[in-house]
Amino acid sequence: MAAVSALDRSQRAGEAAAAAAVAAGETPPASTAAEQDLTAAAFFDVDNTMMVGASIFHFARGLAARKFFTTSDLAGFAWQQLKFRIGGREDKTGIAGHRDTALSFVAGRPVAEVTELGEEIYDELMADRIWAGTRALAQMHLDAGQRVWLVTATPVELALIIARRLGLTGALGTVAESVDGHYTGRLVGEILHGPAKAHAVRALAVTEGLDLRRCTAYSDSVNDVPMLSAVGTAVAVNPDAELRDVAKEKGWQIRDFRTGRKAARIGVPSVLGAGALAGAVAAGVAYRRR
Repeated sequence: MAAVSALDRSQRAGEAAAAAAVAAGETPPASTAAEQDLTAAAFFDVDNTMMVGASIFHFARGLAARKFFTTSDLAGFAWQQLKFRIGGREDKTGIAGHRDTALSFVAGRPVAEVTELGEEIYDELMADRIWAGTRALAQMHLDAGQRVWLVTATPVELALIIARRLGLTGALGTVAESVDGHYTGRLVGEILHGPAKAHAVRALAVTEGLDLRRCTAYSDSVNDVPMLSAVGTAVAVNPDAELRDVAKEKGWQIRDFRTGRKAARIGVPSVLGAGALAGAVAAGVAYRRR
């Protein structure tokens, strides 16, 4: 029974993320391509794929500087971030714990307030942490006339800010509930993580008329194998050890933009043709129920 319930929450989270992405009404950036390719698209994870480290940790740092969290709270976030950077794996127990903590922090807070802070914090702490190589891959899809979405456990409001600043089409992220412009302290479904990301991509494909066989997905984490498996082309970017093994087994492409002992560089041909602290999802996300 618990498994069925988890599946239902995962599917609801995916559908809510797709609905929020469509409702955001992001205008696709102008493409240099002669014409738009409307049935193909690209989907990018954020943490350690598009951005160095966990976006929600950078957001938490900014909120801590603004007295949203205590020093000890931030220390807990930092510990999870450290484990993520060293081990390259998301801690599901940590995700759940930080989710509940963050929900309690933002319950009752105005949506507009946290969204505005997200804009400021992106400029302060995130803008210079974008992987240039991954950004170039996203631009390659845009130049081919394809749409590009972020797919992340990060709060959807924060995810949309990142997508907009990068000139992407939009974002699928974790959706938190709000009533009368204030957070309720509850999620719509669950965190957009693991299988929920695949549900979100499939739901968006139906709405947008995408042929998933012509789509491409990028991620660093083995947790995103469901999303990577849902599209025609899967690319492991800065992969953790387990995803690297899966990618080699399945013949998926691998791109590694890191340096140092743990990041062997692997060259691959053109592809056209994460979060550790994602549990703190409600820190900046809102699903505006009207």
